[in-house]
Formats: sequence, structure tokens, C-alpha cells
Amino acid sequence: MKALWKGGINFGLVSIPVKLYSGSQTHRIELDMIRKKDHCRIEYVRICKKDGKEVPWDDIAKGYKKENGDYVILDKEEIARAMPEKTQTIDIFEFVKEDEIPSKYLEKPYLVEPDKIAQKTYALLRDALKKSGKVGLCKFVIRSSEHLGILTPQDDAIVLVQIRFEQDLRDPDELKLPGKNISISKKELDMAMTIIDQLTDKFEPEKYKDTYKEELLKLIKKKAAAKGKKLPAAKDEPKKKERHPADDLLDQLRASLEAIKN
Repeated sequence: MKALWKGGINFGLVSIPVKLYSGSQTHRIELDMIRKKDHCRIEYVRICKKDGKEVPWDDIAKGYKKENGDYVILDKEEIARAMPEKTQTIDIFEFVKEDEIPSKYLEKPYLVEPDKIAQKTYALLRDALKKSGKVGLCKFVIRSSEHLGILTPQDDAIVLVQIRFEQDLRDPDELKLPGKNISISKKELDMAMTIIDQLTDKFEPEKYKDTYKEELLKLIKKKAAAKGKKLPAAKDEPKKKERHPADDLLDQLRASLEAIKN
């Protein structure tokens, strides 16, 4: 793996030299955009909406659109001055209990690897976090942007989880949501709880697979074997009975329980 960032974790007056690696990877199948008749790849170009001509990079600036439609132009130096200072440190400024952080804040994991000379201090921080049951709240700068994160122990490793700032989250009050005036009967609630109990299981991430990717790979292999010929149409599966939210709620709950049993 290639390190994304090199620097150090500041833990009080202790500095731990570390490297950051991406803690996740995508397994998407990349599909190129091509012209049907000759399989020529499609290329995106920078076209001016006013005259339809391609614009070279040297003629491109960044601008903020004002209410009157005009732009405030910012050059690279001005944008750089507004960016956070590039630092090579992950500064722990507070410790909190991990269960106090709602899942909506969690964004992106990074794996943290210590330098050879920092094995003991890394292990000290990891074990102290485990024993305390807390995580280190920290700030760090990567790719010219400042981020908030938590340092949390995971087996023998420390994982840095990037978290969202409060200002980045949308307020659910913007939505039209059901209030306390909605009447739910005890029978309806009990049946809903029974469905939850019936479908409750231990979280085992290895059980969950990307079935879309698997099906797409099968299709690609079939198409390759058929040498471009059109494959026979898939058989139509019997349509499930559609239910409308306005249908009788108890009937829907009973049907759900029957489906689980079968």
C-alpha cells in the first residue's frame, strides 16, 4: 500500500511518527463511455458555453458567482492564503467516549502505521485508549483541507476515522416529518417489534456482499463468450403484489410476519 500522508500524532508532549493509509477500497467495475459504432472512447473537454470553443487550462480561473450573476475571480495565491496551513501533525485536543458520537458524523477510515522508532509510543497510545474506553478527538490537514477525526483502537492497530463537522450536516427539520399527532396503536407497535425481533441477528460484515458487482461480472463474461452477440432476454420474474402506504397497516404487518416465517 502507498502511504497517503506522513507526519506525527501529538499526544500531550509525546509525538508519534506515523503514516496514514486509506482504510477502505472500492470494488466497482469501471465502465468506459464509448461510441457504439466503433467503440471509440469518449473524452470530456472544457467547452465555453458562450462560443462553444475549447478552453485551455491556462485561460481558466475560479470564480464565485454573485447574486447579480457577475463573478468574483480568485487566483491560486488568494485561494492558497485562505486554505489551512499545511501541517504534518494529527493533534489530539480532547478525549471522548466513542458511543457519544452519532454514526451520522462518521465519514472515512484511515489506517495508522507507526515509524520503526515509534513502536512503543504507538502501543502506549493504543493500549491507553483501549483501557480508557475513549477515543482521541483530533484535527489534521490532508489535501489542503482541515478535517476533524477520532483516533480509535482496533485490535493491534489505531484507526483514524475522519468525521464530519456539524456545519456539514443537513437539518432534518427541513423535511416534512410525522409529528406526535400520528396515532400508532399498541397492536401495530407490538407487531412491528415482533418483525424487528424476528429479523435481529449479530452483525457479521463478511455476510454482506456486493451482489450487483457479481451479477455485472457474470453478464460481462457471458457477453465476452458470445462475442458481442445479443444475449437472450431474461425471463420475467412474477411480480410481487404491490402494497400502498394507505393500505391497512395491520394487514401489511401480518403479511410481513408470514413472509419471515416462510
